[in-house]
Amino acid sequence: MKRFSVKHTALLLIFSVLLSAGAGCGKGNRSEKAIVGILKIVSHPVLDAVEKGILDELNEEGYSNITFDLQNAEGNMNEVAAIAQKFRAEQVKIAVGIATPCAQALRNNLKDSVVIYTAVTDPVDAGLVKSLAAGEKKVAGVSDMIPVKDQIELLKKIKDIKRLGYIYSNSEFKSAALLKMVRKACYALEIELVEATVTKPSEVRRAAESVAGRVDAFYLGTDNIVAAAIGAVVDAADKNKIPVMTAEPGSAEKSGVLAAWGLDYYKTGRMTGKLVARILSGERPENIPAIFMTEPSDVDLLLNLDTAKKLGLTVSEKLISQAETVIRDGKIEKK
Repeated sequence: MKRFSVKHTALLLIFSVLLSAGAGCGKGNRSEKAIVGILKIVSHPVLDAVEKGILDELNEEGYSNITFDLQNAEGNMNEVAAIAQKFRAEQVKIAVGIATPCAQALRNNLKDSVVIYTAVTDPVDAGLVKSLAAGEKKVAGVSDMIPVKDQIELLKKIKDIKRLGYIYSNSEFKSAALLKMVRKACYALEIELVEATVTKPSEVRRAAESVAGRVDAFYLGTDNIVAAAIGAVVDAADKNKIPVMTAEPGSAEKSGVLAAWGLDYYKTGRMTGKLVARILSGERPENIPAIFMTEPSDVDLLLNLDTAKKLGLTVSEKLISQAETVIRDGKIEKK
């Protein structure tokens, strides 16, 4: 969107200013050989985009001698722990955890490597750092905190909502933080929240079907397990002629959701790559505050007018003008 008016982002603006502290490090040794391990909880477009952003940024920074160990836990927490042990045995210089479970496992298992968290909503509640104002001795990272209340308000501009469906994973720490935000937003907006929990992507379809007939719309946050099965939610919503809004534009173009408003996760990956480069250049993690994506260009709005038409909904021209991506007549229009 052209504007990112989020009422709860005062802290984010403070920390985006703090981000500049210590950013003037030297270039460091680009030819230094090092192993960088990258672990993601599951493969889906959003987390894949983070991973690609990291690799592209470090390639452009000129770190040609880095050996990357790219790992995907496929949603299996036992595999997350096993990969963390693998990174420790390899003595990776930097271990990047994409999503909270991965970052936590790396934080708990690696004592001699720097751990970089990314796509983590609340690093303090997750136990990764004690404060947003600084990292730890070997821990720093990038948050993907999202404007939940603003997102749900945007959905209400398209359809009057009395009951909202929300599916989340109870196996991801970040989901608990998001759930609090969703409950608070719905209370403030006088919307009844209908919840369903899952532990793995294969459970999403049944959860969606159990909720779809009782709500006016679905809202999906940045839960990685649910995002990996977003098609199942859209199928259940279509059968009941209700819209779906997601906080992940990166996975929305082909999913059939009505709207998606959230971070550009490729840019999140690029920011994470810059942070890795700062550490490789000698900057101390404990001097780096939590990084938030607060620039207007970091946030994208997608509107699917074909889905709106199918559901008999009208999207205002004002809202359409604010979208970076519009799907209309089967075509994807980028601004």
